[in-house]
Amino acid sequence: MIKGNEKSGGDYSIAQLGDPVVLTLSVGFIALFVGFSLFDIKGVAELIGNGFAWTAKVFGTYFQILLLATFFIAIGLACTPAAKAKIGNLDKPEMSTFRWLSIIMCTLLAGGGVFFAAGEPIYHFVVTPPAFTTEPGTAEAVSKALAQSFMHWGFLAWAVLGTLAAIILAHAHYVQGKPLQPRTLLYPVFGERIMSGWLGSVVDACCVIAIVAGTVGPIGFLATQMSFGLSELFGLTDGITTQMIILIALALIYVTSAVTGVHRGIQFLSRMNVFLALAIGAIIFVFGPTLYFTNTYFQSMGEYVSSFMAMATMTADTAPGWWMQWWTVFFFAWFIGYAPLMAIFVARISRGRTIRDMILAVAVMAPIATTVWFTLLGGSGIYYQMTGEIDLTEALNNFRFDVATLTVAQALPGGSFMALAILVLTTVFVATTGDSMSYSIAVTSTGHDQPNTFVRAFWGMAMAGMAAILLYMGAGQIGVLQQFIVITAIPVSFILLPSLWLGPKAAYAMAREQKLIAD
Repeated sequence: MIKGNEKSGGDYSIAQLGDPVVLTLSVGFIALFVGFSLFDIKGVAELIGNGFAWTAKVFGTYFQILLLATFFIAIGLACTPAAKAKIGNLDKPEMSTFRWLSIIMCTLLAGGGVFFAAGEPIYHFVVTPPAFTTEPGTAEAVSKALAQSFMHWGFLAWAVLGTLAAIILAHAHYVQGKPLQPRTLLYPVFGERIMSGWLGSVVDACCVIAIVAGTVGPIGFLATQMSFGLSELFGLTDGITTQMIILIALALIYVTSAVTGVHRGIQFLSRMNVFLALAIGAIIFVFGPTLYFTNTYFQSMGEYVSSFMAMATMTADTAPGWWMQWWTVFFFAWFIGYAPLMAIFVARISRGRTIRDMILAVAVMAPIATTVWFTLLGGSGIYYQMTGEIDLTEALNNFRFDVATLTVAQALPGGSFMALAILVLTTVFVATTGDSMSYSIAVTSTGHDQPNTFVRAFWGMAMAGMAAILLYMGAGQIGVLQQFIVITAIPVSFILLPSLWLGPKAAYAMAREQKLIAD
C-alpha cells in the first residue's frame, strides 16, 4: 500500500499506473463504453437514457437532500471554534490567497459554467421554471430566470465539491498519513479494511469513472463549440477535422499543465483565466447596460435567497418530470459525481488555510462570483432577447448552448472580438478542468501526492482520446456520456453520505490536536 505523503518521493511499490483494480475498472469502462458505442450506438444511447431517467426519478430527491444537508452542515461548522483549525499542520498557506482562489474558481466552475452561463438563464427566461408562475419573456421573468440558474450553479453545487469531504481527507491525509483517495472518506467507518482491500479499489474506481464521464463531456463539447465559433467568426469548416485539431491542441495544453504540477502549470492557467474573466466581465459591465446589470443582480439574488428552499426542494411531484431530469437532478448529480476528486484537489491546495477559510471560499465566495458571472453573460443574453437583438428560443429549445454562447458573445460590446475572447476563456476553463482532473485521477490511482509524470499524462490523453472517438461517432454520444454521470452519482453519493457526520467530527479532531479547543 502506498502512503499518501508528499515526502515519500517517487518510489512506487506497485505498477506505475497505480492500483491494478482501479486501472482495470476505469480503463475497462472507457473501452466498454467506446466498444459498445461502435457496435450499437443507438442501443447504448437508449440503455443509458433509460438509466438516466430511472435514476432521476428514484434518486433525484435523495441527491437534493444530500446537497442541502452538506451546505447547511458546512456553514454551521464554519461558525464553530473548530473551524479555526489549520489544514496540513502548516502555520502559513502554501500559496497566496489570490492564486488559491483562482485555482478553486477555475477548477470547480470550469467549462461547464461558462458553457451554460449564457444559455441557461435565457432558457429559463423563455420557459418559466416550475418554481415560478411569471409570464415567460417578460420583465418580471428576468430575476426568476437568473435565480433558477443560481440554484443550479450556486451554494449547493459548490458546497458538495469541497467542504465536508475535503475536511475528512485533509485530516486523514495530513494527520493520519492516509493517501488522498476517495476510499479514505470511508476510513473512519471501515478502518484499514477499506484501505487495502478490494472494496477500497472499487470505491476509487467508481469515483474515477464518474470524473471521466463528467470531464470528457466538457472536453468534447468544447471542441464542437470552438469549431462552430471559428466557423462563424472566420469561415473555417465546422466539421470533424476542425474538432479533432482543436481537441489535440486542448489536450496538449492541459496535459502539459498537469505534468508540471499544482504550483506551476495548473496555477499559471488558473491565474491567466481569472485575469481574462475579470477583463471580459469588466468590459461587459462598463460598456453594456450597467444599471440594468446592477438592478438585475440584486433582484435576482433576492429572488434566489427568498425562493431558495422552494427551488431546492422541488420534486417530480411538483414539477414536470422531464424538467427535473434535465435540469436540477442532472446538475446536482453531475456535481456529486465530481465531488470526491474535487475534494481531493481542494484538500491538496489548501494546506495552511483554516477550515473556515476553505468552507467560506468554496461554499460562499465562489458561488457569489459565479452568480455575478451568470448575471453578466446570461443577463446580457436576456437583455438582448428582450430588446429583439437576438432570438434564441428555438436554439435553446433544442439545447444548442453552443449557439447561445456565441450569439450572445457577438451581441456584446466588441462583437466578434468579445466572441473570440469568450471562446478562448472557455478553452482555458476546460483546460483547467482537464489538468486538475488528470492530476486528481493520477493521485487516486497511485495514492501519492506527487504522482509520476507519465501517470498524469496517461489519464489526460485517455480522456482526450475518448472524447475524440465519441466525437467521430457523433456529438450525440458525448451527450449520452454526460447522462451516464447521473447514473454514476448513485454509488458516489453513498461514498459522500458519511461525510455529513464525519466532516464535523474530523474538524473537531483537528481542532483538539492543534489545542484550539479542550479535549
